[in-house]
Amino acid sequence: MNIIPVSAFRDNYIWLLHNGKQAAVVDPGDAAPVQLFLNAHGLSLCAILITHHHADHTGGIQALTQACPVPVFGPAAEAIAGVTHPLTEGDTACVPELALELQVISVPAHTAGHIAYHGQGMLFCGDTLFSAGCGRLFEGTPEQLQQALSRLVALGDDTQVYCTHEYTLSNLAFARAAEPDNLARDQYAKHCEALRAENLPTLPTSIGLERQINPFLRTRCGTVIDQVAAHSGKRPRNDLECLTALRAWKDVF
Repeated sequence: MNIIPVSAFRDNYIWLLHNGKQAAVVDPGDAAPVQLFLNAHGLSLCAILITHHHADHTGGIQALTQACPVPVFGPAAEAIAGVTHPLTEGDTACVPELALELQVISVPAHTAGHIAYHGQGMLFCGDTLFSAGCGRLFEGTPEQLQQALSRLVALGDDTQVYCTHEYTLSNLAFARAAEPDNLARDQYAKHCEALRAENLPTLPTSIGLERQINPFLRTRCGTVIDQVAAHSGKRPRNDLECLTALRAWKDVF
């Protein structure tokens, strides 16, 4: 299985999975770069997977399916034009052309019906988890975000995380403020800066790495708690209060 990040807009990645003949795409906000890649490599589209309703993740569905009618998997709890296979918690997205089976995880937070796809060591999490960060709470609650992140972290350290935005360097800048002394984070930042200097993606990341460097997964760390308290003027009493304050801080960082 080949997994390719197809760049779109300013910082989106449309993940394209292919076996040299057939291809599936995750969150195609723009059809044009997908079609260009398919044509350039002689690939046939066989499926589309959607994590949530935002236009930069769904905008290419109509053009892609007009050119090649294929199954479109997406969250049942969100109204997304073109979705043919609505999915909920515990469902499976099957793409037989790629021998691909992905389990659906409900992760409402960024949007009310957001889902993630997990299987075969891969996680396609849309805008729920980013490298060194997490998604904004446009429709969900801090409690939902906490639950979503907890579920994703439980998938195991080796899980490869395919986020849909190149936000890593800006997230790392915030991570330094939230946890000034983190050697693993600093080493990772140097690695990511070198990649971006060559216009290369910093993704995928892994659950194991994110547990070391992502402040939103480190709300029990004393340094993170101290920094949140210093910024907000109030010491969080538990993980949820720390996560809530951290997300609010990041929103204005």
